[in-house]
Amino acid sequence: MSLNSNRSRLSGLTRELLRSWQETQEVWRDQKGREFDKTYMQPLFESVENAGLAVDDLEKLLKKLRNDCES
Repeated sequence: MSLNSNRSRLSGLTRELLRSWQETQEVWRDQKGREFDKTYMQPLFESVENAGLAVDDLEKLLKKLRNDCES
């Protein structure tokens, strides 16, 4: 599996998790729900976004390495 396909899969799973979390927030509206969101969910979504950016950078680097080795 390529980095891009893994990134796409991670992105899709994260969107699915976000939809489920948003549905949960519709019924879990107390202080503990907000704390859970702030402590766990928001950092998770930020980490996934950062991981996606890192995968993009790695893909660019690997492409450059391949091109350099072929030249």
